[in-house]
Amino acid sequence: MKNIVTIIFCFCSLWLWAEEKGRTIISLNGEWQFEQTKTAFPPARYTRKIPVPGLVHLAIPRIEQYDKFFIRPSDTELIEQFNFLNRDYTPMYSWYKRIVEIDNRLNDRQIYLTIKKSQYTTVVYVNGILIGSSMECYTPIDMNITEAVRFGEENEIIIQVGDRAWLPSQAAGSTDKEKVHYLPGIWDDVFLSATGKIKVDKVLFLPSLATHTVTVKTRLLSAYHPQMLYGETMQDSCRIEIRIKEKVSGKTISGQVITGTAKRDNISYFEANIPIVAPKPWTPDSPFLYEGEVRIYDKDKLADSYTVGFGMRDFSRRGKFFTLNGDKFYLRGSNITLQRFFEDPDCSNLVWDREWVKKLLIDLPKSIDWNAMRICVGIVPDFWYDLSDEYGIVLQNEWFYWQNHGWDDQVRKEYTNWVWSDGNHPSIVIWDAINENRDAFIGNTLIPELKVLDPTRIWDAGYMTSEHMGGNDEMDEPHPYRALTLMHSEALNDYFEKNPYNLGDLDNWEGFRNVQDAGVPQLVNEYGWIWLWRNGKPSKLTVNNYNYYLGEKATPAQRRDLQAYWLQLETEWLRSERSVAGVLAFCHLTNNYGFTGDWFINDIKNLEVSPSFQWFKHCFAPQAVFVNLPDQRYSKHLPPYKPKSNLVFNLIGINDFKTLSSGKLRLKLINSKGDIVVKQDMDMEIIPYAKKILPCLMELPGEKDGYLLIAEYYPGESTSPVISRRYLKIGDDKDTHYNFYEMKP
Repeated sequence: MKNIVTIIFCFCSLWLWAEEKGRTIISLNGEWQFEQTKTAFPPARYTRKIPVPGLVHLAIPRIEQYDKFFIRPSDTELIEQFNFLNRDYTPMYSWYKRIVEIDNRLNDRQIYLTIKKSQYTTVVYVNGILIGSSMECYTPIDMNITEAVRFGEENEIIIQVGDRAWLPSQAAGSTDKEKVHYLPGIWDDVFLSATGKIKVDKVLFLPSLATHTVTVKTRLLSAYHPQMLYGETMQDSCRIEIRIKEKVSGKTISGQVITGTAKRDNISYFEANIPIVAPKPWTPDSPFLYEGEVRIYDKDKLADSYTVGFGMRDFSRRGKFFTLNGDKFYLRGSNITLQRFFEDPDCSNLVWDREWVKKLLIDLPKSIDWNAMRICVGIVPDFWYDLSDEYGIVLQNEWFYWQNHGWDDQVRKEYTNWVWSDGNHPSIVIWDAINENRDAFIGNTLIPELKVLDPTRIWDAGYMTSEHMGGNDEMDEPHPYRALTLMHSEALNDYFEKNPYNLGDLDNWEGFRNVQDAGVPQLVNEYGWIWLWRNGKPSKLTVNNYNYYLGEKATPAQRRDLQAYWLQLETEWLRSERSVAGVLAFCHLTNNYGFTGDWFINDIKNLEVSPSFQWFKHCFAPQAVFVNLPDQRYSKHLPPYKPKSNLVFNLIGINDFKTLSSGKLRLKLINSKGDIVVKQDMDMEIIPYAKKILPCLMELPGEKDGYLLIAEYYPGESTSPVISRRYLKIGDDKDTHYNFYEMKP
């Protein structure tokens, strides 16, 4: 129940803050002792070291079953999915041990242990005393360890982590049919907090840029013992001071004081609406950050202080589109499947390397005009979100829920903890509850409840649409895979003859009319079905595709060129449909030897990008012009054009911005030797957020050959063109062999 409170606005010039420190943090990140056992009894001795955060594959010496978790296959086997129940290893208990001295000067404080993320079950012992256990894998675990602490002495902390095989049925999610191995371990920060008897349990700073206010929702946890005897105290008066300041300058800009009571041995809830004068908006181009500080006073003595970052931004929907701070906002980007990357033999400790993560998550995406990322089938360590906040990448943040797993009450508990824990990050604009599945409780009961807690974000519920959710459906995430061959038992040639696919035809929406006809935003966050491993071999799901288009003896370079071309054309197809609210390619990071693949080559630690990533710079450009013609190089069913015939086609210009796009446009037809045989120049204008269709006529040459048609668009004063391309054949129906000019991005 909400406390009855008195709220007093404090002008910044009158603000007085006590100098005493409310919370002391002791980081437990770093090296821990480590061991594994087959039973739930602790090891007699610890023979290994392990970094925290980090999963069990980082233990030194290596765990005994390391080679079972990490296999580098010599070739690709066509496999559709994997059943985790058919596991090929022995589940083990993992034990972490750390000795830490806790200063005697803290003996009047409450000591809490926080484990931000630990999978798959976690049990904590301090000085031989069982503190508690948790089945939550993706949200913080907080435990009061005060009664077990020896102040001024060394304290033994032991954390037992179970295997995925023993994850209780109640636990929310954690099943992925495209994963084989689920690595356990402590995979986010671990620390101790020393506070007073009343502390901040959770806090949300929820912005409204439109109204220049921040709603601050606070949960307080009281460690005072509950009422034991009749007439004993049941609650204590407290004061909450809230201050908002600019993160970089440190300038205080607003604040409030709340007075109320905290129920003993319980959680109490407080809420305040704080005005901000002339707030500075958070956007991907200008990610301005604020800090919110909450101080708790217990009988006028500072008991706790807690600080979080946040940004002033409004993310919403208007019809079929998303808006950011009132303006239409198209999402462009990709996906990260971190839980799959954990089973990559080259994963090592990269996930916790800040420089590597920044290049992956920020620098590379921004270099090709991506502004968004879907954190897919499982969330990420907290500092990944901090980087997105600081540098400006918006996130669709998806829980590890694909195949059904979890009981309603536990799902509610974990999802609620998720929103409270991650809800201050301005970069997170979409909570994604489910991947490619449906759950009536989540879609129609839980999401409406959580919208009350956090009304500042959109919720996605996998394959649940308005048909399943009624008024609760805020967006859909279609996955329009084309030329999907795996599920068909007939011969590939027969299948493609019966199901011809005109790659590059931007008007071909047969089979996907629901995307065009839907009444809510359509965020396409998976498409392609053309994955490669980093060595250039097909993934487990795409063996048939590459064998059909290129043959079994194709080289890695040939496959990478086909992948880049295919993805460029399908991205153009999706982005030229202006009713699509966003396009996120699949996948930016995953397991190298898995069912799919990412856009890197060679050793992942170097983040060396493939041709596909390089061509994304063009098809994802916010202002671009695309050629609307079917491909004739790889599409075997299309006849060549006749020599000296007239080619009639359309160019499609798109503009993601709220300003006019205008510039020079040049068409080139290039023969197999690299000679430009036809050239046309024209001007192009595209009104804000729009699509422009420009009809074109080109007289084709008389020589039989393979040709490359490219459109170069120079928006504004740019000297670097945005390029769209199509391979054409000119010749006779009987001709079967054509050479083509290989254009590099």
